[in-house]
Amino acid sequence: MPVLKLLGPVRGRNPERIPRKGGVLILANHRADVDPVVVQAFCPRHIYFMAKSELWDMRGLPPFLKFFRAFPVKRGEPDRAALKKAIDLLNAGNAVCVFPEGELSETGEMLPIKPGVALIARQARVPIVCCGLTNTARILPYGKLIPRPAFRSVWIRWGEPWLPDEKISSEAFCERVRAELLALTRPS
Repeated sequence: MPVLKLLGPVRGRNPERIPRKGGVLILANHRADVDPVVVQAFCPRHIYFMAKSELWDMRGLPPFLKFFRAFPVKRGEPDRAALKKAIDLLNAGNAVCVFPEGELSETGEMLPIKPGVALIARQARVPIVCCGLTNTARILPYGKLIPRPAFRSVWIRWGEPWLPDEKISSEAFCERVRAELLALTRPS
């Protein structure tokens, strides 16, 4: 938190919306490599993060991934092991964060939501909380490795928890998540 205060300031809104007990699936937009740090810093619970498997090949990074309770997902293919891990963690009463765009947005525009999150939500049947991140790319711009002061407020806004209808289509689920993330990232 002290580092984020120096680099930000980072401000959070509505962290009380995160259920304190039981499984919860957190879905956040993805603008910068610093996003998981910001999400964890402003969440009242410990979170497990789904992260691209390539990160485990980067020198020096695996200890940080372990510290942030990250587990790998292979991108570009259905990774059944990662989906099962997320569902098992949720069913065990944990908070799991997934960046449903599947990658950083180079332009800052919202990317399409990957349908795997709908599968996790339907299988786990736990509350969903969307999390809108704004201006995190000012701390760590796309393609950069060294954080810098944002010189502008960085925001994390938590949405209301909701349970998806068990009959909701993947397309409808992804549309709802996208709409909520867009609303949570609008300047207020």
